[in-house]
Amino acid sequence: MIKTQLVATSAIGKVLAGTSLTEVLQTIWRTDLALSKQQKGAIQDLSYGVLRFYTQLQAILALLLEKPPRDKQLYHLLLVSLYQLQYSKTQPHTVVNQAVTASRSLKHGKGMQGLVNAVLRNFMRRRDDLLAQAAQNEVGFFSHPQWWIDKLRLHYPQTFPHILAMSNKRPPMTLRVNRRKTNVDAYLDKLAESAIAAEKLWSDAIILKQPVPVEDLPGFAAGWVTVQDAGAQLAASFLGVQDGMRVLDACAAPGGKSTHIMELADVSLTILDRDAARLAQVRQNLDRLQLTAERLICGDASNPDQWWDGRDFDRILADVPCSASGVVCRHPDIKWLRRESDLPQFAASQHAILDALWKILKKDGKLLYVTCSIFAEENTMQINHFLARHADARHLPLSSAALAGGQLLPDNQHDGFFYALLHKK
Repeated sequence: MIKTQLVATSAIGKVLAGTSLTEVLQTIWRTDLALSKQQKGAIQDLSYGVLRFYTQLQAILALLLEKPPRDKQLYHLLLVSLYQLQYSKTQPHTVVNQAVTASRSLKHGKGMQGLVNAVLRNFMRRRDDLLAQAAQNEVGFFSHPQWWIDKLRLHYPQTFPHILAMSNKRPPMTLRVNRRKTNVDAYLDKLAESAIAAEKLWSDAIILKQPVPVEDLPGFAAGWVTVQDAGAQLAASFLGVQDGMRVLDACAAPGGKSTHIMELADVSLTILDRDAARLAQVRQNLDRLQLTAERLICGDASNPDQWWDGRDFDRILADVPCSASGVVCRHPDIKWLRRESDLPQFAASQHAILDALWKILKKDGKLLYVTCSIFAEENTMQINHFLARHADARHLPLSSAALAGGQLLPDNQHDGFFYALLHKK
């Protein structure tokens, strides 16, 4: 446990300094080859957990310390240990003893064992009172930045507490059944044979009662299923693809929506993304599912002149870069890496992509605008501005009871997404 506490402590520090948790963990896995599968799982759990409840833990620690220690690593070790005491099943005395030992390895940790021991044991004695005090502040209660809380309160005055709570949950593991290989009922039977409890959500989506390693999923290597959030699975069906269509998936990596489109119809699909490394993930997904796209292009969706062949598309999926505020249960670091000032920059990029892609859509064609955001600036406001600029655009209704004005809010079954289907008159 000492090793996992120390590595998680280092990971938390790097994230709070501005690096994404995904990037931090990938670097750790590449550089520390001695880590076991169990240690990696524990490090991931601790890192995600601390970032999920960061400001609650921060508020508790402020009540336990007269002043923050000058060693940030020691401070982050205390956050990791508090998370373990509050949210893990590890025996409290083990957490405390291992944290005390781990502190000796820190640069300024010598002589701090007494402080670590006192702080953690004080939390154990005063747990209920400390939790109540931390909850008196909105940032401590909701474990989100104040600007984020205020924005959701403005746009969702009745439901913002529920949205924030759902954003702090552990995400479900959801599968998309490949209808070219099998069907939902048959695959549920396969899961039952493997003692994996699951149920159908909608269409081709299955939710597992408990997450499992992908190698334990029947037929995963053969392409029977793909791991994909149920909310994300709505995109391909909303796009309404049919055999023979020319389709563009812009901003496509890692390819979950691209492969879903190709499972639903025999289309001529162009897959576009500006990140060459992430396009490699798309190729891997295509290979596993035994699918072939017409073209994979590394290019900028806002500048088709760089890559477009001059032939208009029947359908375009514009899954644009955004704040990712709807998927923080999977990426809790987003809450602390995003700034309110980022939103106008995202909105400007989305504006540019929409206008550029609209030019290469056929008349009578359809473009599906998608974000994994719950902020109106990137969603309803963006679409309203687009419609005001384009007299030839019509906003079509989407047939899903789960959507309210195109907005899918995060809950126990899926992440948060926004969908707008635009018809070129």
